[in-house]
Amino acid sequence: MRVSVVIPARNEAGRIAECLAPLRDAPGVIEVIVVDDQSSDDTARIARELGATVVVGAELPDGWIGKIWAVHQGIAAASGDVIVTLDADARPSSMLPCAVATELLESGAKLATVSPRFRITSCAGRWLHAAMLTSLVYRHGVGSGTASRDAVANGQCMVFRRVDAVSEQWCSTVKHHLVEDVALVRHLVRNGARVEMFDGSRLLAVQMFDGFRDTWRGWGRSIALGGVDRPVRQVLDLVTTAITLVMPLWLMLLGVATPVSFVLLLIRLGTLFGTRKAYERGGFGYWLSPLADLLAWLVVLGAVVSPSREWRGRTY
Repeated sequence: MRVSVVIPARNEAGRIAECLAPLRDAPGVIEVIVVDDQSSDDTARIARELGATVVVGAELPDGWIGKIWAVHQGIAAASGDVIVTLDADARPSSMLPCAVATELLESGAKLATVSPRFRITSCAGRWLHAAMLTSLVYRHGVGSGTASRDAVANGQCMVFRRVDAVSEQWCSTVKHHLVEDVALVRHLVRNGARVEMFDGSRLLAVQMFDGFRDTWRGWGRSIALGGVDRPVRQVLDLVTTAITLVMPLWLMLLGVATPVSFVLLLIRLGTLFGTRKAYERGGFGYWLSPLADLLAWLVVLGAVVSPSREWRGRTY
């Protein structure tokens, strides 16, 4: 089994070294390819110094989103039988590529995404992030297992056979999606393919957003799943989460709780124990995250009402 690691990167000079360092001489990995998506910083230089093959990204074609265009170029340059894609904010173990490639081949899945543990050093960032993750759990369910037609995915780490991605033109199929990982998973499932999410929490950490502001603005761009969830589904999810996730705590605080809201609040508190393993650190920020559920709901509402089409300095 020959594994290629593909990393799309745009202005990631401050983060890419931690992603690349563990991959030097990683078992089973024949090449690490960084697609430098027209960065204006030292991303390419740092990648070369750490032993990666750097592909200079071509101009973004009309109709394409930047990240999936970079992934497309990385797949074209790769020579491995199995490809593992990583975002520059990924902090992998050296054993990750071989482990997930082996699991893919043994599972019989056509594609798998890998769930990480989150590294968030800011207490305020962890407070909001945990509430936003819980919102996603309530709306779609999150966890390892076989993907369904309305599944979510983690595009920070994907694993698949190169021949499948090339022959079926996966990247072209989802080229216009800002939430390309979820769009690809749902496309494959609709067409009868088996897609899995592997639990990679022991081998992969990600440091997406750290502070409160970065979490609000960064994850707010995609958490509503605009472009992959229909508007009717988005509105229904907002109503459902308002009733089942946000209101029970505030009814209790206002002294107008009902038996139903009490049970719903207990369920919400129970999710804290279920999602704790998704974070490297807990602390007050994490355990008090139910108090941020209203803010997380407002983030999703804002993304539904006024979706952003801007990312990494580009407007689509």
